[in-house]
Amino acid sequence: MAERTTVRRALAMAGLAPIDAQVLLAHVLARDRAWLVAHATDSLDGADVAAFERLARLRRDGEPVAYLTGRREFWGLDLAVDRSVLIPRPETETLVECALRKLPSESAVRVLDLGTGTGAIACAIARERPRATVVASDRSRTALEVARRNARDLRLDGVQFVEGDWLDAVENAAAFDVIASNPPYVAANDPHLAEGDVSREPVAALVAGSDGLAALRRIIAAAGAHLSPGGWLVVEHGHDQAAAVRGFLAGAGFAELESHRDLAGIPRVAAGRWP
Repeated sequence: MAERTTVRRALAMAGLAPIDAQVLLAHVLARDRAWLVAHATDSLDGADVAAFERLARLRRDGEPVAYLTGRREFWGLDLAVDRSVLIPRPETETLVECALRKLPSESAVRVLDLGTGTGAIACAIARERPRATVVASDRSRTALEVARRNARDLRLDGVQFVEGDWLDAVENAAAFDVIASNPPYVAANDPHLAEGDVSREPVAALVAGSDGLAALRRIIAAAGAHLSPGGWLVVEHGHDQAAAVRGFLAGAGFAELESHRDLAGIPRVAAGRWP
């Protein structure tokens, strides 16, 4: 008689990191991870076992968990993701925190999120600043479809979406209180591009020229023309790019420069105020 497959046995036999196995099985069962703990000895039916084993196999082959489930949490928001967009990462919450500190909670401010991808930054800011008008841009039409879906599902009606390449996406006269961006900042020859989840993500959302700084140079050089007086530019950058990005900000005329570390203690976000 074949041994029955329980929740605990399925997780143990998956050949995955425990967190990955839990997320995938919870997805198959349409439950949360707490349910798995409480029902560890429950038997699984054959269809669920087969579906879980298929996802586990794909994960062992290197497919990101977020692409397998089609979901990712960011800033407490449940976001849809697919292979057309970069998977939101915890360190980008540092960018959201910095941007929110620049935005009065009771004012009708204007915010621009450049290269929105899933819409994670735009949706997080819109959730925390309901009086804000948030404009989210991306040059990828498929990415914008994902971002629109997320804003719609989260009932964030204050987010507007525009298609275009960085600041070319907005009208010349448009002015914002905060411009935020998590642009590509990986160098084209970075060996990490062939490793882990990154190897399955869209290259255009990761790579920015030979040194990884091309997008940041372009954004910083053009942002001042689209900021209200006293407005802020807030950008995410690579672990070793803080000094270079601060130099770009100073050279473009920004003042009151700031640098912020992520939860791992790595310099991750730079900000500057337009005079």
